Amino acid sequence: MASVPSLASTLQQQLADALTAALPDAGAADPLLRRSDRADFQANGILALAKKLKGNPRELAAQVTAALPAGGLIKDIEVSGPGFLNVTLTDRAIVETLAARAADGEGRLGVPLKDDAGTTVIDYAQPNVAKEMHVGHLRSAVIGDAVVRILEFTGENVVRRHHIGDWGTQFGMLIQYLIEHPGALQHEGGPGDGEAAMSTLNRVYKESRALFDSDEEFKARSRDRVVALQAGDPGTLELWHRFVDESKIYFHSVFDKLDMEIRDPDIVGESGYNDMLEETCRILEETGVAVRSEGALCVFFDDVKGPDGNRVPLIVKKTNGGYGYAATDLSAVRNRVQDLKADTLLYVVDARQSLHFRMVFETARRAGWLGDDVKAVQLAFGTVLGKDGKPFKTREGETVRLEDLLDEAVQRATAVVRDKAEKVGLSEEEIVENGRYVGIGAVKYADLSTSAVRDYKFDLDQMVALHGDTSVYLQYAYARIRSILRKAGDAVPAAHPELELAPAERALGLHLDQFGEVLAEVGAGYEPHKLAAYLYQLASHLTTFYDQCQVLSPDNAPEVVENRLFLVELTARTLHRGMALLGIRTPERL
Repeated sequence: MASVPSLASTLQQQLADALTAALPDAGAADPLLRRSDRADFQANGILALAKKLKGNPRELAAQVTAALPAGGLIKDIEVSGPGFLNVTLTDRAIVETLAARAADGEGRLGVPLKDDAGTTVIDYAQPNVAKEMHVGHLRSAVIGDAVVRILEFTGENVVRRHHIGDWGTQFGMLIQYLIEHPGALQHEGGPGDGEAAMSTLNRVYKESRALFDSDEEFKARSRDRVVALQAGDPGTLELWHRFVDESKIYFHSVFDKLDMEIRDPDIVGESGYNDMLEETCRILEETGVAVRSEGALCVFFDDVKGPDGNRVPLIVKKTNGGYGYAATDLSAVRNRVQDLKADTLLYVVDARQSLHFRMVFETARRAGWLGDDVKAVQLAFGTVLGKDGKPFKTREGETVRLEDLLDEAVQRATAVVRDKAEKVGLSEEEIVENGRYVGIGAVKYADLSTSAVRDYKFDLDQMVALHGDTSVYLQYAYARIRSILRKAGDAVPAAHPELELAPAERALGLHLDQFGEVLAEVGAGYEPHKLAAYLYQLASHLTTFYDQCQVLSPDNAPEVVENRLFLVELTARTLHRGMALLGIRTPERL
């Protein structure tokens, strides 16, 4: 794989070298380079150096300019204001750098692997066994999947974990009901029918809950069954596995609709840490991290207090001997650090659980499970809202089923695709396939184009719009390029560094060159919305390019046609790669 330095990084290095050569007393100095609307780049670092050296900033800027190498990268450099440097690059440097990116046969577009790759365990997409997935499960799955793809692309070793809710008192109720109603889990659907599996599980859950709430004797038997489950009774465990297995069939059917890969070995739910709970509690108590309070094992924090001013503890073990969520989460930390050798623990979890995770992370630090060499991060996300700005509900006030939401998105998108199908010449099979890609892409992009911590409104009409900041706009931009390339005939994409670039060509080229830097920033901060913003800006630059620079015009010289085909093809490859990192497909025709 050929790693290609960006134009900005090359310019940064040349400016830093010139600063050192012209101003040796300044030591190592940062040019403070950024993009500019006055030129291609602006360097603002000389102003701070002038104060340090007690010199005239414009005179110092002139000295730095004189120390820069002539030709090659820099076309023009102007000293502006109090020592700012406005830098314009040569067209040749832009095209040659892009050509090097295009020549990367690994599909990485010259994006380097990071030098400090480690192991990140990412906890995301956490549904509950025997319960339907709803709109509240959407963000953890979509954001987590995108972050996994981006981190892996940057070279990080990523271990996926789906911490499903598969343990607890409700399973005593469900198992006891199944013992007393042995045919309850049978359904007419086939062995892989996720919808039939969930419909049956949902019915069994409601029926067992109704009996649990109305029949004290059944309630007592259910509680005894919890004890048998926790004790590892073989018959009880066998029935528990049936619930888990049926639920997994359903989970996979929903994740298939989301166009996401969820692998069985990565599903390690609450039950996966059951054998560690007692040892976790023992270590916490023996080290004094946790103390007994009113019969419960608790961890206290000076800065976590209730309305009455008293400290609110993290309860690790309850008064009745049962384990709280904290015991499981702390055991998971131990496993991920000690066994999986993680450098980073990343939790894609609702912002409303922020206090819980802050307390868990601090407890793990006190116990020595999280040290200076391991960081734990909650990638907290906001709520999906309806058009009214309130949490998204059905008209009856019920939580929206995730499958229903995805099905409606695909239906809306298919209608949009069908409306354009005759003009493009799509077959019915392509209409159906593209409708799925556009609909699921619309849902994902609406989520990922919003900063994770913010709430966002779920508006399908807006999501499937052909114009504006939507995935459809980006998918259409890609398909339009593919159409142009099909119509090019004998003309082939080829870089011509000797040509002078039009303003729209330069703007498109400079933006294309930023792809690797954007991915590095996105991966470091777990911020997929910045990749979405980059791709939208790329499509916007492409639209301006189309308006100002005809690609296949007979009035163009052959080398101009080839160079413009080169630019749009590299744009298509960048859109395709960037969208794939967000988990969104790009149809060839749309």
